[in-house]
Amino acid sequence: MNVNLYGCQGKWVMVDLGLTFADPAYPGVELILPDLSFIEERRDDLLGIVLTHGHEDHIGAIPYLAADLGVPLYATPFTAGLIRLKLEEEGLSDDVELNVIDNEGSFALGPFGFRYVPLAHSIPEGNAVLIDTPYGRIFHTGDWKLDERPLLGQPSTPEELTAIGDDGVLALVCDSTNVFNSEASGSEGDVREGLMQTVASAKGRVLVTTFASNAARLQTLGEVANAAGRKLCVAGRSLDRIIGTAKAAGYLKDFPPTVDWDDAMALPRSEVMIIATGGQGEARAALSRIAFNSHPIKLAEGDMVIFSSKQIPGNEIAIGRIQNALATAGVLMVTDRQAEVHVSGHPGRPELEAMYRWIRPEILLPVHGERRHMAEQARLGLASGIRHAPVQSNGDMLRLAPGAPEIIGRQDTGRLVLDGDVILPADGATINERRKLGLHGQISVAVAIDRKGKLIGTPVLRTQGVPVEEDKAAFLEEAAQEAGSVMAKGSQEDEALRERIRLAVRRTATRWTGKKPLVDVLLIRA
Repeated sequence: MNVNLYGCQGKWVMVDLGLTFADPAYPGVELILPDLSFIEERRDDLLGIVLTHGHEDHIGAIPYLAADLGVPLYATPFTAGLIRLKLEEEGLSDDVELNVIDNEGSFALGPFGFRYVPLAHSIPEGNAVLIDTPYGRIFHTGDWKLDERPLLGQPSTPEELTAIGDDGVLALVCDSTNVFNSEASGSEGDVREGLMQTVASAKGRVLVTTFASNAARLQTLGEVANAAGRKLCVAGRSLDRIIGTAKAAGYLKDFPPTVDWDDAMALPRSEVMIIATGGQGEARAALSRIAFNSHPIKLAEGDMVIFSSKQIPGNEIAIGRIQNALATAGVLMVTDRQAEVHVSGHPGRPELEAMYRWIRPEILLPVHGERRHMAEQARLGLASGIRHAPVQSNGDMLRLAPGAPEIIGRQDTGRLVLDGDVILPADGATINERRKLGLHGQISVAVAIDRKGKLIGTPVLRTQGVPVEEDKAAFLEEAAQEAGSVMAKGSQEDEALRERIRLAVRRTATRWTGKKPLVDVLLIRA
């Protein structure tokens, strides 16, 4: 999730405000947000938020965090359209100022000047931001690639990028995601040919799953459906949203009309092509529901599913689960390992080296990817003749100018989670308790005592997730005895008594199971 802060003359600007998706380390949570404590404490000096493009890891946190910052947003038309939908869904349209900047447009915020520079990516209006400051210019790439045959938009030419370099660039802040790839990322035009061949070979229904935001791929798939003589059907709310926003911004003009799910199922199997969300294994997305036969769209033996997307690390198990279900049904599957049905939206080494030649910065600042990616790009940049290539960790405050670049301090950074409708610290009490519940289970103990502190009856226990199974009755009896024995040692203050009961019950559970469950004690004075 991308949040970049640039400071100059006591003022700050933010470039991008994204989120990421949770993993099993955050039980019950789907979305993870950045902790903006540093800039929240300086919000009076924050001038605005500049968005490079519309992917969730660059704009996804806006509905949850932007209103509290209270500063205007700046984005090109397509990206602004996606942001506007998010704000409307959260009822924030009147609370957040959204400024739409023309493609290749310019604007100023305090000591900063901004110009959008179009670069190819897997979403319309992928942009670099050229930032002017009194100390030099910064070329912040955002996510990018080189594409000689883009299907949507017109990225900057080598001559235009060279002209930017001719005017001098202090720092190139550059995407590191594919730095270990020795080859260029490839063109969307190549994918079109690969998909044409693959779909033409199919005998039954064809379903293609791809990232909903990849509008260039949607354009490709529309052309493939037309060429193959297949009606197009779309399954997934995010796909509907992207298609609508892209058309409103002037893209996907020739996208074919679609048929609804019922009509698609009534067509001969060889005459329909479905585009569906869920290629990363998302449990509630269309592909998962189709694979497990809980969706109106049905697939059967001899049908084909094309995974026109890269498998994101960490999603292997979820994707494998869906692919196993499809295989059980006799569905054929094609990934980028079998055919050229996907290209990356990020630059490989040849593309990075070309950008270095065009921009010729004094400083290379690698971003995106993990630390190993950024460190490798720094090595590549130094080997290509760039003088400085510092590598940052989250929270490092790096001075770019005046003088040589230097890390001059470190600020706390962290994660927040969206838990239901509540934003919480990712490692706060609630999430830590939930982790413990998942690991060890929970026991509730109710103990009644009279005015003299003597036990009334027998303590009552209830367990959740404690692995006692068929020994449960015996375990509960012994745990109740242990809780009662605490009372035999004399009366105490309520809190001290609760703690002694809690420890006694937990010791019993540990002896029986090896686990250390959460134990809650309800003390009732009669």
